Amino acid sequence: MSESQIREAGAEMAQSWYTLSRADRARRVRGLTPAELEALFVEFDSSDRAEVLDNLEAQAALPLLRLLPPDEAADALQRGSREMRAELLALLDEFYRRELTRLLLYQPDQAGGLMTPRFIRLRPEWSVAEALSHVREQSRQRLETVYYGYVLDPDGHLLGVASLRELLVADRGLTVARLMRTEFLSVADTTMDVEVSHLFAEEDLLAVPVLDSQRRMLGIVTIDDVIDVDQDRVTAAMQKQGGMEVLDAPYLKTGLLAMVRKRAGWLAALFIGEMLTASAMAIYQAEIAKAVVLALFVPLIISSGGNSGSQSSTLIIRALALQEVRLRDWFQVLWRELPTGLLLGTVLAVIGLARILLWQGLFHTYGPNYLLIAATVSVSLVSVVSWGTFMGAMLPLLLRRLGFDPASASAPFVATLVDVSGLVIYFTVAETFLRGAAF
Repeated sequence: MSESQIREAGAEMAQSWYTLSRADRARRVRGLTPAELEALFVEFDSSDRAEVLDNLEAQAALPLLRLLPPDEAADALQRGSREMRAELLALLDEFYRRELTRLLLYQPDQAGGLMTPRFIRLRPEWSVAEALSHVREQSRQRLETVYYGYVLDPDGHLLGVASLRELLVADRGLTVARLMRTEFLSVADTTMDVEVSHLFAEEDLLAVPVLDSQRRMLGIVTIDDVIDVDQDRVTAAMQKQGGMEVLDAPYLKTGLLAMVRKRAGWLAALFIGEMLTASAMAIYQAEIAKAVVLALFVPLIISSGGNSGSQSSTLIIRALALQEVRLRDWFQVLWRELPTGLLLGTVLAVIGLARILLWQGLFHTYGPNYLLIAATVSVSLVSVVSWGTFMGAMLPLLLRRLGFDPASASAPFVATLVDVSGLVIYFTVAETFLRGAAF
């Protein structure tokens, strides 16, 4: 079988992987040839690679681990069993084992857990010709990027940064110290991945050095690592905003019971919340009995409030995630969202008013008190949409202030909250406008 055929077979096996039970996957792994196993292994993410390594003898797993750069190898080891991790580390050469052991000290969401320890090291006293020679030599170590060289002193402290392009065009006799930039951005090894991601976005970086507390350089975080972090964050935020817990694995890898468990809690909470809607309507059943026409507009009123609240919460949650909005900006958010809610409510009120007047003119649907009904619906729409906009904007900020994830203020949650309060507003307005009217 040719190399291209092996790669195609690996891709096909990876697609069917999630349809198999864990026992079947273990049998499949043990039945593959080394070439097929490598082709399958490189297609996987860290959790799948860990499962493959756990199902192999250490001697068979070792070549697979060596296929990976140190940061990816550490991710796979971190997600596997302790026994597998200890056996594989014991079989590695001292240099690679030291690299992985250092990476395993960090949490996956820290810069130290994202970095690769393989980068181009330069000395300030080298000439450009010597530096380029060392770049060629170091590139054989399967470096993750060669965009920049990092100038270190004998103790590993970062002195400056030189781009490969600058090295290539510079005079060969010039020293690296003369060429390097001494003003550079860096992150601490304990910096959280969210902060690293923001730095890349704000400064348009390709790589950033990672330093320890003594300013010694440990590695670099590259743009592809940040993209992976952003994808995970966006996925988690979308799942939370959909009204469920974050899945621990890709969709097709999540078992039936795990899927139900992740979705049932929020769904049950939202259902209980919606039950309060029925309770609110029961309180006003006398008013509904007097003017049954009020019930026709219940879905219209509460859905408008829920939709406006969902819009606001989505905007604020995203703005918080991008650090466009901070807690101290709550008054500015309020000052923007209240008039926005009033204007949006007015737009919907005009549409609702036109609809009632048109239907009355064509079909005489609403009887002699149609103007009172039109006023009730219009004022209710302005009030409920304004309230929904306010709640949708303030709830994520309140949750952040209390130390919770703002994404927990999901669109379904906000909509349910506004549904109940919207009914109270609607029937209070109706009671005010329609008191004493004959139906």
